[in-house]
This record gives sequence, structure tokens and C-alpha cells, in this order.
Amino acid sequence: PVDKTHKMAELLGLGDECGEGALDAPVLAGSCLADNRLNLDVYPDGCHRFLQLFEGRRGEVVQVEFLRLSTNDRILDTALGILPLLRHLKSLVLKGGHARDEFGSCQHGSLTSLPPGVGNLRCLTHLDLSFNSLSTLPSCILHLPSLRMLLVSHNSLVALPEDFGSLSKLTFFSAMKNQLKDLPQSIGELAVLQVLDLSENALEFLPEELGSLHNCTELDLSGNRLSSIPDSLANLKSLRRLHLHSNLLVTVPAALASLPDLSRLDLQNNCLRAVPPEIQTSPFVHLRGNPLGETEPSPQADESSARGLQRLFLASGEDSFTVTSEGCKVILASGIHFYFPPGAASDPLRIYFRTLAPDPRWVKLRHHDVLLSRVLELQPHGVKFQQEVQIWMPYASPQTLHQREVVVRTFSGQSWSDLRTRVEQKRKSKKHVAHCSVLHFSWFLVVSRLVQNECKVPSEGTLLFSSVDPNIKVTFPPGVTEETRSVKLQVLPVSAEEIEEITADAGCRASPLLCLSQDSLVDFLRPVRIQLPLPPGVTGLNLDRSRLHLLHGDLEGQTWDDITSQVVLEFTHLFAVFEVTHFSWYWLWYATKTYIGGIAKKVYERLRMYQVNFIALQRKKDPEQVLLQCVPKHKVDPVLKKLQDRYRGPEPSDMVEMFEGEQFFAAFERGISIDMDRPDCVDGRLSFIFYSHLKNMKEIYVTSPVDRKGQAVKGQVSFYRGAVPKSIPEDATRRRKGPDSLWLATLPIKLPRLKPRWGENLGHLDGFSFPPLNLGNAETGYLTQANLLSIARRIGADWQTIGLNLGLTYQQLERIGYNHREDLDKQILDMLFSWAQQNSENPDCVSKLITAMKESGRQDIADEVETIIELGQQKYRESIRRVGL
Repeated sequence: PVDKTHKMAELLGLGDECGEGALDAPVLAGSCLADNRLNLDVYPDGCHRFLQLFEGRRGEVVQVEFLRLSTNDRILDTALGILPLLRHLKSLVLKGGHARDEFGSCQHGSLTSLPPGVGNLRCLTHLDLSFNSLSTLPSCILHLPSLRMLLVSHNSLVALPEDFGSLSKLTFFSAMKNQLKDLPQSIGELAVLQVLDLSENALEFLPEELGSLHNCTELDLSGNRLSSIPDSLANLKSLRRLHLHSNLLVTVPAALASLPDLSRLDLQNNCLRAVPPEIQTSPFVHLRGNPLGETEPSPQADESSARGLQRLFLASGEDSFTVTSEGCKVILASGIHFYFPPGAASDPLRIYFRTLAPDPRWVKLRHHDVLLSRVLELQPHGVKFQQEVQIWMPYASPQTLHQREVVVRTFSGQSWSDLRTRVEQKRKSKKHVAHCSVLHFSWFLVVSRLVQNECKVPSEGTLLFSSVDPNIKVTFPPGVTEETRSVKLQVLPVSAEEIEEITADAGCRASPLLCLSQDSLVDFLRPVRIQLPLPPGVTGLNLDRSRLHLLHGDLEGQTWDDITSQVVLEFTHLFAVFEVTHFSWYWLWYATKTYIGGIAKKVYERLRMYQVNFIALQRKKDPEQVLLQCVPKHKVDPVLKKLQDRYRGPEPSDMVEMFEGEQFFAAFERGISIDMDRPDCVDGRLSFIFYSHLKNMKEIYVTSPVDRKGQAVKGQVSFYRGAVPKSIPEDATRRRKGPDSLWLATLPIKLPRLKPRWGENLGHLDGFSFPPLNLGNAETGYLTQANLLSIARRIGADWQTIGLNLGLTYQQLERIGYNHREDLDKQILDMLFSWAQQNSENPDCVSKLITAMKESGRQDIADEVETIIELGQQKYRESIRRVGL
């Protein structure tokens, strides 16, 4: 969209010179080359622009010090040939991941090597090659004499060069999400290395030389296949954080507990059965998910066979675990359970998982299906287990499941199919879970469908009837088929009140809607006899045959044809009987009109619409946290009752009719704004997809661009209709009044006047005296002392968790809590400003603060800090342009 192009141009320093068409080289050169930076990874044709710019302004391009290009570009190889000419280059970013596949996953770039001449870039200190297709590390990298930061995460590296240690100035190295199986001994020669991230690889052993990294402060080896670690790691006296979770460790050296600066040792989700007392009693050690100290219950089924297996309890931020031949039980933070029986996997296997919002473009619901869960993706796809793996998926239970059933549905890569499912209810939590067993992994979700009765039809014939309405019967005579085939039957009862309300015809009635399907494309050899009950109030005694119509619909329910004259209808006192040779939808109507195909279609489509309310609630403790929700009519009161302890807000909106899978938007107006860089923000509006039994909600942080110290700010959130789902017939969409942008509802929002909690004097806060304090720098963005005070206001009772993730020791936090044991505000201030003083000279302190907030579950504060930093960076760029640098 044009407005997003303008916004991106503004962030890059292009101002209003960026229009709808392609930028010419002079415009790009005049705007992007300020401060010798060239950020072209945000453009789909960035490499083309780079070549165009090099041709038109070569003298300026060769002076560039900072360059970013996307490796998802088709002409990448041509652009790479120019890199050796940029002798002043200090930072080079060649990343993939800018494009996504149909399921929302980042697509890796096409980069597989670098030109040898890149090794002659004597000034290059920062190189980022993440999200690419590298299988080996380009040899030219080892010839970069000034390289300090190297990122090659999300590639396909299986090994590092033997002389990797020649990068003598390297201080940061990340190779996470690769396929590394071992490390070269020369890695111990990286004398100044401070951060080493080798997480989510296939490492089974570590060289003793790793203990020579005496300046290393953070070492991440999580998500590998390590069964042991060398004792030499106890020599890393500078180490502060050591991540070893999600491995196969059975023991760890006791000397790790004596490392002087260690503030976090993560040993979760391993095979530890005995841990040295020095480690087990240390406050900074995390041991959850090991066989020792189990406290949480296992899945309910197969308890006897599962007893004694390793249990893995995964935290909310984790996305993988390892299964061995011994089997294990896994409990995700979302409540999903897995049971891998012994022998299910012959070799250690890394399982990756994630939950996705159901996208109607590929999650194809059948008619009258209702989604009850998000989509669970398990990788690697298609892996064949030796024994069935059991899955328990929690789901949102609808108000009533009468005449419906719950099943787990899986995606094969081509189509969705239903699994044999058992519904259970957890004894303690009362939550409903759907239990199934599978031999391979793909995508899974839980749906509610019409009750399905099925049978095998042999050549001798059989009888099938509905468990919802036993009066509905299907009789297969002998000789109906040569080979046995499977037949399914579903029934949707329709009340006379519904039909009367929709058609406005009191004399209109209909039987239950019958759907028949089979697994063969060949019609039956002999007619199949179907019995349907007569519509309510109609019997063989008062039947007017001229008013009775038998309708036939295709499998998608898009058309309804009157086939009364094409079949022989027989009537008893209560039933109508007819014969067919192929299956589809069948519906018996008793109407006052001669032609009722359109009426039936109208009723059918109406059965798939929902009456909904919109709700906007503000968190009581922090009104800037706003919860937006679209709720079906029957769930409004229970939802409000459930939320009233934590939220307050206006009454729900008036009723609105919406289709399953329909898109709608929410926009804040009259002085209140949201973060425009949210991925679900479209043209300043938040995008939703409505599903009748999913949580159609978003919790967001809203702000006011005006000063609220003197007064409260009143605004509103308005809801607008979006696009019609493609699966809805055109005739049905005419029920919607107005265009796609139709306004649906408006609810008031009020941000109260700011009341400083600790006084206005920022230099002296209730006994706290701090010198002037700024974190960061002008180029990357400042966090001022006033910003820190604003952050402190929002922290609350989880200040200790945030402190631990910031790197403060458990003893420091205990001392802060004791010194101010009667005042939560002072505890928060002391923690945050003490950390800020200790890290004010650290150039990465702001990014550490953002990471700590995310790890502590405070995404709202992390977003606020990132917004402040982005504004500071933008102001800095504007000032650079003003002075003509």
C-alpha cells in the first residue's frame, strides 16, 4: 500500500520523495546515503535498486559503511559481485526471512556462498548472514581481520572450519538453528569472545577447548543432543548465563555452581536423575522438566504404561523438545499433552511445535463445522513413528454439543481428514480435551461437526440409520455394489421457528437436512432407499402433495434443485420414502410456494451466520491495556462475568450479523492511537478474523499523543466490516447491508489523567537520589531517566522476575526487598535504577532491557521501550539530514 511505502520511506530518510512508482537512482542516493548507510532490505527489488544506484552514483556507493540487502531477491548474485569494491564497509547484513510461505513461515534466502573478494574488506566488523541456505561457512570470512560480530543463524551448516579460531577479534557469534554436529578445537582460540550461541543444533559432544573462552559472559547450548559437558566449562570465570536446557544431559559438573558471576544456569528438560547438591540448592539454577522432583500430573490415559517415563514441562517461550527411544511425556505451557511410548523413536529426535491462528485460506471448514482450537503444527512433518504417539488438545467447549461431536482434524499437505477422537474432561481443571493417536506429524486442530454415522456397505447390502434422528434410515439392497465401500450420514435438524423467522411464512416447514457421502466415485448399481420424516405438523392424513418438495443440493451446498418430479415419492403416516443412485444433500420441504429453491438456499446460508457483539474493556490496574473482543450473542454475559474482576468498560455494542471466517477491523479515534508497526495493523486498523467458538480477541497497548498530566483523554474504538469469505455464495452476501468498509459499532475509551506515583522531581524520588542517567546513545536511541520512571510505573508485583532476567543476582533482589519491605514502589525503583546505573556504559543495555521484559512476560513494556527507541532513532536521522551530513 502507498501509505506503508511512505512510512517506510520516512523511516529510511526518504521523506515525501517516495511515491507510488519506483524511486530513481538520484532520489535514492540523495536520501539513503546520508551517514554512509544504505538500507535496501525493506524493498522487494532492493538488489535492483542497489545496482541502479551503483551505476549512477558509484563514487558515493563505494564510500558506504553500512549495507543491508535481502537474500530473497532474484538478482542477488549480481549484487554480490559489487561487495568487494566497498572497501569502507563496516557492517554488512545479507539476510533472508523477508518473504513468507503460505503458512506464515519465514522463507530462507538463496545465499549459498560469498565472493572471495569479501575477505579483503579490512574494515568489516559486523556480518549477518542469517536465514539463508549456507551449508558451509564461506572461507573468505576467515580472512576478515576486523570482524567482531558474526551471525549465521537459521542456515544449514553441518560443521565449522577447522581454523575458525583465526577470527581473533570475534566477540559475538551466533549459529543457532543449524545442523552442527561438532565443533573445531580451534574455537578455544577466540580469546575475546563474549557471547556464543549454538542453540538448536545437533551437537553431541563439546571440545575441552571450549573452557578456554575466558571472556565469555553468555553461552547458549540449549536444544542439542548433549549427554555430557566437559569439566573445562568450570574455567569460564566471566560466565553469567549458561543455557543447557532441552538436551540429553544425565549429569553436570558440580564446579559450575562455583562460577563467581553466574546468575542463570538453565538445566530444564534434560535427563538429569542426580544433581550435585551444590547445584541443586543454588538459586540461579533451573531444573524443571527433569526426572527428579516431579510434581505435575501426567496425561490421564495409559497411566500404567507411562509411569516412570521422563516428563518434560515446557515454558511458554520454548518451541522444541527431544524424544529418545526411552519415550517421554510432554506438557506444553498451552495445556497440550503428548505421550511418546518407549520405542516410538529409534534415535533421538528433535520435535518442533508452534500454534498458529487458523487462516481460512488453508483451514477449510466443512459446512456447519465450528473451530474449537488454534492450529497445532508439529515438525518434522511426515516422520514415521514406530508406535502411535498420543496427543491431548484442549479446546473451547461451546455452550451445547447437542447433536454435534468433537474431533481432531489433521492436514496431510493436500487435504484435511478427521481422526478417531475421544473427548475427556480433566478432573481438576474441568477443561475439555480431545484425545487422538497418530503415527506421523503435521498440522492438527479441534472442530465440532455434525454427528457422523458411518458403515461399510458390502455387496450383500446393509442398513444405516441416524443416531440423531433414528427415523432417518438408508437401506442398501443386495447387489448395490460390487466392492465394499464406506458410507457416511450426517443430519442437521432445523426448527419450524427458524424457518418461519427467515422466510416470514407461517405455513412453511422442513424435515431435517440430510447429508450422505461415500468414498467411491462410482454410482450405486441399484437404487438406495432413503426414509425421511415428514415436516413437523404434517402427516399422511393432512398431506397436500402439491406443497411437498424434495430438494437436492451439491456437496458444497451452493445450489438447490427441486427433484420432486424426478423421483418416486412414497408416503406413510409419518414418513416419506424415495430412491436415489448417488449421494449428496437431501431436504424435504412443505411450502406454500411453487418454486422454493431460492428460499431453501436462503435458509441454508442463514444457518451459517451468527449474531455477535463487540466488546472493548480496559484493564483496571492499567487503563492503557485494552481488550478487544468479538463475541457470539449467547456468550456475551458469561464473558463479561468472567472478566469483570480485572477489566472495566462500556456495555457491549448492538447485535451484528457476521459470517464464520469473516474479517473485521478495529480503529482507535479521537486522540488515541496504537502501535502502527503491529503485523496485524492494516491501514491504521487492527485486523480480526471472526470464528464463532474461538477467542476473537486482542489485548493491545493504546497511547495518547497529547499531554495527559492535566486532563483525561476521551476517545473511541470503532469496528468496521471487512471482506466477505470467498466460500460464501454471492446470494448469501447480499444479506450484508452496505459496502465492505461499513461501520458496525463504536464504543468509548477513556485514558485517565496521569497521576505521578513518586512525585515530579525525577532526580530525587522519595529518598532515592540518582545522577542524571541516559541509557543507549544518540544513534541507537536514548532511554532517559524520565523514560525509566515511566517504565517503573508499569512494572508491578513481578519486579523480581524482571530483575532476574536483567541479570541481577537473587541476593541483590532479596536485599532490595528487605530494605523496602513495606513499599512496592521503592522496591521497583531501587531494582530498575540500580541496574541502569550498573549498565549505563554498556552499548547493549537497552536491548537487554527489552529482552528481559519479553522473557518476563511483559510484552507491553517491551513494545513501549521499542517505540521510544524508534522515535529517538528517527529524530537522530532527521537531525543528520538537517545538517546535511
